[in-house]
Amino acid sequence: MSRSLKKGPFIDTPLLEKVEAMNRASDKKVIKTWSRRSTVVPEMVGHTLAVHNGRKFVPVYVTENMVGHKLGEFSPTRSFRGHTTKSEKAAAAAPVAGAAPAAGAAPAPKPAGGSAS
Repeated sequence: MSRSLKKGPFIDTPLLEKVEAMNRASDKKVIKTWSRRSTVVPEMVGHTLAVHNGRKFVPVYVTENMVGHKLGEFSPTRSFRGHTTKSEKAAAAAPVAGAAPAAGAAPAPKPAGGSAS
């Protein structure tokens, strides 16, 4: 559910103050922030924000297309390693040749037709 239009977009106050101060001084420094929930507003366009993803700060250069989105959308928290292929699944499922039998396994049957004792 989206936020009420009456309230306006949510931006952490310290973050907004830093951006406005940099706009007044026409300064272009990287701003570190943990506020992934803050909405990108037009005042942020052209700035680089280092958004924390839980492990490190990911630099995000804000463009006009990002306005209205949340900062956390541009700093992924999970790294996708790719889907496994059929050959990888088969290699993982294949038993290792010459391996010792598992503990509690039944002993191998004796060959038939041997000498009676």
